[in-house]
Parts: sequence; C-alpha cells; structure tokens
Amino acid sequence: MAGSHRSAAVAAALAGLMACGSLAQERARLPVTVEARSSDFDYRNQILVFAQVVIVQGDVRIVAERAQATGLDFQDSQWEFSGQVRITVPGGALASDQARVRFASGAIATASVNGNPATFEQQREAELARGRAGRIEYDHGQGTVELTGEAWLTDGHNEITGTRLVYSLATQRVIARSGDQGGEPVRHFGIDQEAVG
Repeated sequence: MAGSHRSAAVAAALAGLMACGSLAQERARLPVTVEARSSDFDYRNQILVFAQVVIVQGDVRIVAERAQATGLDFQDSQWEFSGQVRITVPGGALASDQARVRFASGAIATASVNGNPATFEQQREAELARGRAGRIEYDHGQGTVELTGEAWLTDGHNEITGTRLVYSLATQRVIARSGDQGGEPVRHFGIDQEAVG
C-alpha cells in the first residue's frame, strides 16, 4: 500500500514538472513587452537603462524602479533590477531590493533576488506559503525557489528555518538537508506551539 502511495506521488511530481516544461515552451512564444517611464540606450557599450520599468510576458511580470540590461534580445540577456523589485512567476511571487534575471530562449530562465530580506509567496488552495532569506534563487526550468541565508518558510500552520531551503512550486514540497546547513540544524515547529512555548 505504501509503495502505491509513493508511486502516485512520484507520478504527480513528474506530471507537475512536465506541465512546467510545456508551459515554459508556450511562454517563450509569447511576446515580451517592456514599458518604462524613461530609457537610456548606450549603443556603443550595449547597455540599456530603464526607470520605473514593467516587463510582461504572459503570466510573468517584473516591476522595479530601475533596470539595466545587456540588450533587448530575450534569447540571451542579463538584467539587473533595483528598487522595490517584484517578480511574479507561475505559482508565486518574489520581492526584494535587488534582483538579477537571466532571459534565455525567449523567456525568463532564472532570477536571483537579494534583500534584507528577500521574500517569496505562493497562494496554495487554502493557505499562503511564504518565505524569506538573504537570497532567493528562482529556477524556471526546475520550478523551484532556493532560499539561503537565514532561510524561513511557512505554510500558515508550520514553519521551517535553516541555512538553505529548497521549495518546489510544482509539488509544494520543502527540501532541507542537514549537509546544506553548514553545521546548523533544520528546525521545524508548529505556529501554535511557537505561540504557547
């Protein structure tokens, strides 16, 4: 019986990852729009600077006070964002003071957000999963967010803290290994227990 539950869980996880992959391919075919209050194109050095920028591609949205890019070629470009950065991706949202985003093959590939702290949230069926850390790495292909540096996650009922936590957007699972913690333990506790104790 336990084996059939594991098989069903593995099948559900694989289906979630395959769905993420096909959505990524569909998203890459959608146009990317960039709107800004002002822009400065340095053609000699291939640098673009935007103020009050909003980038949208389907259900992906990036908003920031300032952005600097290596080009408008979304097939392969690096962007640096600063000032009230908010990145909305399928299944969640990241917010921070600074972010670095890599576009590849016509869509967002990875995002690294840094802040004091950087934050993450995902609306689940009945609860809001939230997290914070010094740095959060979003990997679109893997469908994960990795929180490092005083990482904290909650689903509204339980909390997990550690040096490094990995959260899967597709399966809504947290992976925390003791070897990733630099000698520090992973701590789990219920919110009700915390209030009482």
